[in-house]
Order: sequence, then C-alpha cells, then structure tokens
Amino acid sequence: MSDPRRGRILSEKRHLRNPGASEGVSTLRDLICIRDRPSFLMEAHDALSAAIAQRAGFKALWASGLSISSSLGYRDANEASWTQVVEVVERMADAAEIPILVDGDSGFGNFNNARLVARKLRQHGASGVCLEDTAFPKMNSFVGDRHPLAEIGEFCGRLKAVKDQVPDPEFVLVARIEALIAGYGQHEALARAHAYAEAGADAILIHSRKSDPSEILAFARLWRNRLPVVIVPTKYYCTPVAEYRAAGISTVIWANHNMRAAISAMRHVCDRIIQEESIAGIEDEVATLDELFELMNYGELSAAEEKYLPRAADGQGQAR
Repeated sequence: MSDPRRGRILSEKRHLRNPGASEGVSTLRDLICIRDRPSFLMEAHDALSAAIAQRAGFKALWASGLSISSSLGYRDANEASWTQVVEVVERMADAAEIPILVDGDSGFGNFNNARLVARKLRQHGASGVCLEDTAFPKMNSFVGDRHPLAEIGEFCGRLKAVKDQVPDPEFVLVARIEALIAGYGQHEALARAHAYAEAGADAILIHSRKSDPSEILAFARLWRNRLPVVIVPTKYYCTPVAEYRAAGISTVIWANHNMRAAISAMRHVCDRIIQEESIAGIEDEVATLDELFELMNYGELSAAEEKYLPRAADGQGQAR
C-alpha cells in the first residue's frame, strides 16, 4: 500500500522550494474529469522542465516516457528501467507543485511489475499513471510497424492490480489504447475501452499516428464519454482545440515539446558557438544566470541561510 506520510513529506519539501505554490492547485482527477472544456498537460522530463512548465501556467504535467528516456540517453523501447523513471519523477515532483501524470509505458512487465511501479510512483510524488495495452518491451508508437497488443484479459489484470495496490482515490489510472496505432480499427479500440473501464480505469487515452484527427473524433463519438477521453495530438497538431472541445475531449497532452524545443535550442547554440568561436553573439538569445537562479529559487536558500546560519561578529563566531 502507498504510504500517506510520503505525500506529506513531498508537500513540505515543495513548500520550501516554492512557498505558497500549492494554493489553488487542482488535482489531476479534477482536471481529467472536467467535461465542459479540455485540460492541457505539458510534457516534462526533469526538474527544470517541470519548473518551467509550471511557471508558464500549466496546471499539470505529463512525465513522458519518450522524453525521459531521451534525456537519459535511451530509446523509447523500455531501455530505461522503471527505477530510473521513478527517480526522475521524484525530482519533477520536488521542483513543481502541479500534479504529474506519468507515462508508465506498458507497466514494465505483467501485473506484478505494473502494480509495483504504480505504488512507487505514488510514493515518490506522482498523481497518476498511464498504462498502454502493448506487449513488453514496448516500442514508441511512431517507430516502425511492430506494435503487438497485449491480450485484453491480461491487460485488465494489470489495471486491476494497480487499482488494488494504490487505492488512493486521488491517484488516477489512465488506460491507453494502441489499437488504432496497430491498425486494428474502431471495433477493437471500443472493445478494449469497455473492458478497461470495467477493470477500473479512470480515463481512456486513445492514440493515433494519423496526421488528421478523424479516427480520434470517430472514437469519441462512438464512446460517448463513458469515461473521460485523453488524447495526444502529436501527429495531428494542426487541429484546432475547438474541435476537441466540441467532441467532449477531456484532456489534451502536449507530449514531447519541451524535449524537442531543448534539442532545437541546444543545437542552435552549439552550432553558433563552434562557428563563431565566441559566446558574445548568442548571449542575448539564452536565459540569463539570474533567470536560472530565480527559477530554481535561490532566494529561498539565501533567506534560509539568514535564518539558520550563525552570524559572525568581527570575524568571530567560527566553530570551535
């Protein structure tokens, strides 16, 4: 079972870094269950990107498996271990107050692995986990055509095990359906959605690799919001949010854009510096050190030093 004391400890740690930040923070369940307008989750892959996303005004984070794997130097094919993912999520939770939905891939194995991962994620600050119905090890949905699906009954066992292991009503379990990615069509996607709802999922993430939202919107019409619908419009990015709103989509995940933005920015800066053999030309294009110090709340540390460290008087006061 998850330890409620862990949540209190994390809350206290976050307050030290971001005093007052918890005021007005919505729970992940509140955000996903809003039906009149979509909620938006921003990708983050480490503490810094989490802090930046919160500062921008996002209400919740998506701890992306692709982005976390990439930041660790791995491919999005279960090469990063679940313990590494948990460590990253803990750093994110320490840096930002807003709730985190974690990309749990396929659960890193069978029901036993899935429930262990979910329990550890909750203990280390996650507000929910998303499990996809693929075989282990998984492959990123947009890479190749080998995307074998888990058997429905076996995947339902993973979902039930997570619910039993983490009974906390505020911990959100999202079941991600890859049937459209794998080419099985709407009938299979809907059959899986009904089974996963029966197994205890709190929301359904329906995924597509098409460049238009047609099959996602078709699923939403057929599903009729039996559970909240979550989408990831990475490939159909030109679709206006108004279409999601009209379709009753609950949550939209911007799934990898902090990582991709970082790649573009770092590549640009590295190219400029190596070409110009100077940093003078790019100084105005990068964040200042003061911005970095402010983002990481160095002011709190300075105030704490004033409060807790003894003052030296005329060079005295050193430890003896």
